[in-house]
Amino acid sequence: MKNYIVIVLTLATLFASAQTTRKYSNEFMNIGVDAAALGMSNAVVSQTGDVNSGYWNPAGLVHLEDNQLALMHSSYFANIANYNYIAYAMPLDDRSAVGISLIRFGVDDILDTTQLIDDQGNVNYDRISTFSTADYGLTFSYARKLPLDGLNFGVNAKVIRRIIGDFASSWGFGLDAGIQFENDSGWKFGLMARDITTTYNSWSIDEDKFEQISGAVEGQNQELPETTEITIPKLQLGMSKKWIFHYDYSLLAAANLNVRFEENNDVFSTSFASINPALGFEFGYTDLVFLRGGVGNFQNERQIDDSEDLTFQPNFGVGFKYKGIQIDYAFTDIGDQSAALYSNVFSLKIDFSVFR
Repeated sequence: MKNYIVIVLTLATLFASAQTTRKYSNEFMNIGVDAAALGMSNAVVSQTGDVNSGYWNPAGLVHLEDNQLALMHSSYFANIANYNYIAYAMPLDDRSAVGISLIRFGVDDILDTTQLIDDQGNVNYDRISTFSTADYGLTFSYARKLPLDGLNFGVNAKVIRRIIGDFASSWGFGLDAGIQFENDSGWKFGLMARDITTTYNSWSIDEDKFEQISGAVEGQNQELPETTEITIPKLQLGMSKKWIFHYDYSLLAAANLNVRFEENNDVFSTSFASINPALGFEFGYTDLVFLRGGVGNFQNERQIDDSEDLTFQPNFGVGFKYKGIQIDYAFTDIGDQSAALYSNVFSLKIDFSVFR
């Protein structure tokens, strides 16, 4: 009757990732923001140029003409986990801009059954409580145009806060850097380097709480895990081009190469690095209505018969923009199409020029 499983599963992320260097750490910061970008399978590093650039590539903030505000909400895993995002950015002058954004990814109202059985061995449901596990990412962004025409750069400073009820919490710090370039033919190129200095997380674990669950699974969780973890850098390279047809119609095509310095199931993988491509498009009409699609997250998945199948994640979305107010929708998930439930993602972007 000692039902500690909920707590054990909640802490599994911490215990599994409590190593000095982690291939997968702070993964909530890699899910993505803005339904418009998610609908294009995140293939936006080269052409992002609004308030959401603080996340995708801070160099794009220099394209802001006025202050902007962005909001997004999505739910994952059959509405168990909620992902919320808010961002604000503004130009400083005709050559530089700044932004700030906050991400929260959390699971709330988790049952804590560690005290379900009292000292006399009786089951007492009044002893059940609830707790939340949440990850927060606060990002400060700065962007500036360089003397070379068409070349821009940007940097992010990130503060990471992760909380698992009263059991454990951590602080983390890291830096991102990005550049964008547009040539005379309208081709755009972008490079985003995430966690360029490695992102360092330091955990604090409540030892009394740990003692309550240390025997939940025999032979496991008998010792306190290490309290530091380091997120290794990641690179995203992108290119895109936009075509205009008959004044009213537009087509934006974009491609990304997402690079991790590890060996995994990505479609191109070596012991040094793995590369995962993403392709996206956006069809627009009079800069009012948008239809988007994309494909990404190509994986070589081993099957039960020891063969390998190539899987991928398709996404699509729509958007509407009117007088500085833009509403976007995307149908997507955070894995491939066979491993996770798809989610409905909505985002709102407001350009303050609508109020002037």
